[in-house]
Parts: sequence; C-alpha cells; structure tokens
Amino acid sequence: MFSAAGITPFALNGFSLRPFANSRMANILAGCEGIADRTLILIQLKGGNDGLNALIPIDQYDRYAQIRPTIRVPENALLDLDTTLPQNQQLGIHPSMTALKRLYEEGRATIIQGVGYNNMNRSHFKGTDLWLSGGDSSPDMFNLGSGWMGRSLQAFFPDVQGVPTANMPDPLGIQVGDPNPSLGFHTETEHKNVINLSGQDPAGFFSLIQTIGGLPIAHIPDTDHGTELAYIMSVEQSVSQYAQRITETFNKGTNAFNSYPDNAFAAQLKTIARLISGGSKTKIFLCALGGFDTHSGQAILNNPTLGPHATLLETLSQGVEAFLNDLDQLGLSERVMACTFSEFGREAAENGSNGTDHGNLAPILLFGQDVAPGVQGNNPNLYDLENNRLLKGLQFDYRQVFTTLLQDWLGASEHILQQTLFDGFSKMPLVAPVAVAPPECYLGGGTTSLWSAKRTEPGITLYPNPARDVVQIGWNTPDVFQGQLSLFSLSGHLVTATSVFVQGEGSVFYLDVGHLPAGNYVVRLENTESGRAEVAKLIVAR
Repeated sequence: MFSAAGITPFALNGFSLRPFANSRMANILAGCEGIADRTLILIQLKGGNDGLNALIPIDQYDRYAQIRPTIRVPENALLDLDTTLPQNQQLGIHPSMTALKRLYEEGRATIIQGVGYNNMNRSHFKGTDLWLSGGDSSPDMFNLGSGWMGRSLQAFFPDVQGVPTANMPDPLGIQVGDPNPSLGFHTETEHKNVINLSGQDPAGFFSLIQTIGGLPIAHIPDTDHGTELAYIMSVEQSVSQYAQRITETFNKGTNAFNSYPDNAFAAQLKTIARLISGGSKTKIFLCALGGFDTHSGQAILNNPTLGPHATLLETLSQGVEAFLNDLDQLGLSERVMACTFSEFGREAAENGSNGTDHGNLAPILLFGQDVAPGVQGNNPNLYDLENNRLLKGLQFDYRQVFTTLLQDWLGASEHILQQTLFDGFSKMPLVAPVAVAPPECYLGGGTTSLWSAKRTEPGITLYPNPARDVVQIGWNTPDVFQGQLSLFSLSGHLVTATSVFVQGEGSVFYLDVGHLPAGNYVVRLENTESGRAEVAKLIVAR
C-alpha cells in the first residue's frame, strides 16, 4: 500500500493533480505472461522423409503392400495408433516408433496428414528453400530472398538489431546440429539475431561458433572498404555477445532426464533443453536429422522392419520422447512445442532399388504437452495416384501449420503474420484449447502495438487505448531505474500503484482495468530516484 504523502504532485495538460487516497497493487495479466516465454522447436528431417512407411494406412493395407512389395512393413508388425479413430484415419505405426505411440497415448503428439503445397518441387535444394522461405511453386513465391522464421522474428522484435537487450538478452533464433546457416532465419536486413551452434557430442554439450574471436582491426580506413570492415567487426562483436549469453544460460541450466539416446540428434535436443532450463528466451530453435534420401536400401530385404529408414524413425521418436520427458522433469513442458518438417515425402510406389524416389505430400508430427492430440486429415488415397506413383490430394498447406504455431502458440499478431507472408492461411486446431494464445495476448501489432511500434518521443505508451480489460504500458527511453507505476482518476484519486523496475527501452508492464468503470484516467510512471515522471491519458471503455 502507498500513502498519498509518498507520491509527488504532477501535471497533465497544464493541470496540477495530486493523489489523495490509498491504493492496491495492480493485477498483472497472468494469462499472457506464459505466452511470452514460449518456444518453438523445429525439427528438419533432411532428405525427404517417407511418411508412408512411418504411418501406414490400415484401411488400404492391401494396396500399400501391392505398390511396395519388398519394403512394406508386415501387417502383423504394425503398431495400432488409435483404434477409436474413423476407418479412413486408422494408422499402423512403424514398429521402430514405439516412442511415438507412447507420446500419442499420453496426449503429447499430433499427426497431420497430406501436408505440402500445390505443385510441389521435388528437388532437394529448391524444395528445402521453399519450405524455409515460406514459398511455393507460384511465380511470386518461388524465389523469396528471406526465410519465414527470420521474417517472423524480425516482426516480433523489430527493435532487436543484433545485440542483447534487457527484454531479449538471447538470440531470437538458435540453429543446432548443422554447420551451414539455414535460409529459414535469413532476413532482408541482416541483424545477426540468430546463432548457429555446431559440434554437439553425445553428452549434449556443444562448441560455440567456431568463426568468432580474433583481435579487432586497429586502424579502419575511411573508405568503402573500411565501412565494410567496420560492419563486419560490429557483427563479430554482436555474435560474441550472444555467445557469452549462451554460455551463461548453458552453464546455469541442467538436464533432469538422464536417459537420452547416445546419438547426435538426441544431443541437439538435450542441448536445447539445457539452454531453456538456464533461462534462454530464444523463440525458435532449429535442429536437424539427416539421411532420409532413401533411394536404395531403405529396408533390409526379407526383414523390412529394419534398415536405415527404420533407424531414423527410431532416432527421431526416441529423441523427442527423451526431450519431452526432460522438459517435464524440469517443469518446463508448458513452454515448448516441437514440429517436424521435410522438403517432400517419397513416392507411394517403391522403386527397383529397394527404396523410394522423391515424392510430394507427407505427414507432419507435432509434439508437446499442449498439443491438441489426435490425427488431422485422412489417410492418403493409394488407389488414385498420379502416374501410378505420386500421392494426390493436398489436405493442408504447410504454411497453415506454421501460421497456427506462430499465432496460437507464440502469440503472433496479424501484423506478424503479414510480415511473415503467412496472412490469409487458415489456422488449424493444433494447440490445446486451454493453451491457445488469446487475441488480447498477441505480440507485435504493427503500428498500434507496444511490441513493434517504432516510438521516438520520450515517455510512456498505452495499448490498447481505449482499453476494456488490460492495458500494456510501454517505456521508450533507455533509462534504467526503480519506479512506481500508478493509475489515477482525473480528479486525482489514486486507483492503484505498484513498484516496478524499468530496464530501459522496451520495458512493458500490464494493468488490469477490467474492474474499473468507464471513463478517463491517468497513467503515471515515476522514477523514484530522480522524482521525474511521465504521464499519459487512458480511456477505459465498456
């Protein structure tokens, strides 16, 4: 409680106002706090995963066996996914994916059938580029110069430009397990907000970026070449700052689950879990599992339950299960959702080399405590194939999946979806209803949101204004101080007040105004050390 004597008078539009009543603490919007801490894990299955041997349509098993005479999984070896599903969704899981069956039964896995885009490109390189850029085969979307992850992160945090800030001390994205930087994180304006970690070993430790370090250049010439050198040095310094932060979060973090599989993919996930445990606020992690280009020798002859593809499916499902169990024991399950993707699926019919060639549509797997469990879409129709080899019937555009994850999981506003080039794609019921981010918690609202507005005038900014339930209060100067946030009626009556710590530009606070009568109010943020205060008028509407 704060007394009136402890609050100095202030002026609004030339009128002196003095509070004269006791107050109560402001209510923080608890329902939105957790959303800001959420993370998305993207798992890239490199090479084109054969979804048809991972998830076999039971209702069409005879046809499946006919077009895959040597690599088919025997019917008696399949694991029934869910016998309560409609017949056209009944699936048999590859026996190497017992972990996936457990996760599904625990409500921690979702299967999305028939995912891709119209007229899918079947080149590894271009197909991968399209998935990472958020493009497709149409002329306007075929050669995008940036990645959808980079565009979305830049829209989420437009003021983060390559250096840690108080609100976002971590890189916006982290790529693990692949020394080659991903197009997915590329932006038109490079701010170096993404870190690439490589060198994971089976223990889950990592080597930070190998290219950073070295003595700075002592004398930079005043030329175009010098300008480029200065830019490179600034990027180097930025990456070094992020590397230090990553080291700190890794050392601070821990892994609670001690039974991760002994392979590089599981080590990537173990590293991510430890970073999250250490306090990392990174929004998107990208990891990878390669080897899915199974043109030949996909399965062992006379024992097709074994072979390279079976091993990959086991590696994927066991690694994800260990990761989710680790998060659960760490008490972090509510913060994380994971999603697989691959550049394309394989042809429905096997080839002559005990394998499968480049195809088109494929399933996506979604994992996490807060997924909406089940199967989205129906089994592919194996009786109606293009040229007797390719699947027909696109059921979901892959951008519908990513759009849903960006908005319903990470809380992206419509502005962010527009900047990501995902506006117009319908969402899917992929996030459990209790965990779906409500519109009042969306981040990055363009010119009307505190999270992405470019504010140049000193002081505080209110959003929304007028407000009905909760108002976001943003601070847009670099000052760092202990302060007091207060709400007054225009008559000077103190409605509520609370102590806050302002961490410089980008600081955001919340006030619950849902209980207040409609009318005009004044929001005041005071630096209690200097006595300086900023005020703004707030309208509460009903």
